[in-house]
Amino acid sequence: MPNLGDDLFLERFESAQMPLDDMHHREHIKIAYLYLQRYPLNAAIERIRTSIKSFNAAYKVQEAPTSGYHETMTQAWMRLVHVTLCEYGPAANADEFYERSPQLSQKKILRLYYSADRFMSARAKTEFVEPDLAPLPTSSNLFNIVTKPLSQ
Repeated sequence: MPNLGDDLFLERFESAQMPLDDMHHREHIKIAYLYLQRYPLNAAIERIRTSIKSFNAAYKVQEAPTSGYHETMTQAWMRLVHVTLCEYGPAANADEFYERSPQLSQKKILRLYYSADRFMSARAKTEFVEPDLAPLPTSSNLFNIVTKPLSQ
């Protein structure tokens, strides 16, 4: 997907104008970053949850054990993006943030924190469950995040 600019990218996602086939791991990380630039962590989690569910509904993505929205996956990734943002600061845009954060490009990284049984459980799909292999990282640099105003 060509670089649309952060605001247009987020607008296309939220309005389900972005083709489903263009939604890959990179796009999810960029969306997480953009919400964390605009909202505190808990509000950003709520926003991405609502937006992903709405996007999925617009494209009639089936809710099944291995498809559809996954709460633990969403929250774990939001927390990983959040700690990266806290520790290394924001970038000029979401693409630059993704490029300079190679650890976030590793789709399977959650395997370091979650056993397959816990991660694939029905409970983990519908509510956030804490990791059972290692705790998710945290940062004491919470004040490094500068929230950007919504551009509307």
